[in-house]
Amino acid sequence: MTKSILLACSGGYSTSMLVERMKKVASEKGVDVVIEATAESSIDTFADSIDVIMLGPQMAHAEKDLKAKYDLPIATIDMMDYGMMNGEKVLNTALKLIEGNQ
Repeated sequence: MTKSILLACSGGYSTSMLVERMKKVASEKGVDVVIEATAESSIDTFADSIDVIMLGPQMAHAEKDLKAKYDLPIATIDMMDYGMMNGEKVLNTALKLIEGNQ
């Protein structure tokens, strides 16, 4: 079954780069996943069709409120992984959160 991961940041721009790295790793590993990036203001658009929300470190302040609003795993991306655009680590973290929620 295809897993769906949403990365959200203030504008959706910096997470777009990380999404591409995550997609590359997923493809190399044969992981069936859809990964998208969006701005914080557009999370509602995706909420019914995703399995996990990963927040850019600049959005850590919103994690608690988003967890109260959505019934799905939500986590802030590690600042070092985000800064290094470590697609593999962020993908693995997202997949673990999805598995832990099933």
